[in-house]
Amino acid sequence: MQEIRFHGRGGQGTVVAAILLAKAFFSAGYYVQSFPVFGVERRGAPVEAYLRLGLKKIQIHCNVYTPNHVVVQDARLLDTVDITRGLKPGGWILVNSVDPPENLAVFSGFRLAHVNATGIAIDHQLGTHTHPIINTAMIGAVARMLRMPPLDTVCDAVRQDIDVKPEQNIQATKDGFQSVQLVGHVK
Repeated sequence: MQEIRFHGRGGQGTVVAAILLAKAFFSAGYYVQSFPVFGVERRGAPVEAYLRLGLKKIQIHCNVYTPNHVVVQDARLLDTVDITRGLKPGGWILVNSVDPPENLAVFSGFRLAHVNATGIAIDHQLGTHTHPIINTAMIGAVARMLRMPPLDTVCDAVRQDIDVKPEQNIQATKDGFQSVQLVGHVK
């Protein structure tokens, strides 16, 4: 079983990203669980969402405390949230950022990847320049980073669930998959 914790802000599509990936993994033959945790429910407030996946039925039903991987949809959260909390050694950290985060020592012992999901969302007119909706670009990047689920199942999940600008969202998913930078292990 693998567990993924998503960090984002209200309005970025963090919860939807976890749900879309869960549907893609389910289509690829995995058992899945996906659920959010909210604090103050307002646009811009930090939110977390979780995804569990495995090839056997998942018997546990609790929050994710020791994720295998972490997805950070807003790089500014790196300054305010301990995104490595409980992260298993060697786990991936995917950050929505043009460049790798500056203080790489924080990520020592983990694998790092980054993708300019904000730029992709703006290029495809998803959301606005001030509030881009980056979730589909991020899930494309996750699929490449983890080498699963197959990109076509991720695009199918987007196609089935996203009613607003579906073709732009599918293309953003593909662009996230193609443009993610896999930095690898940070020492």
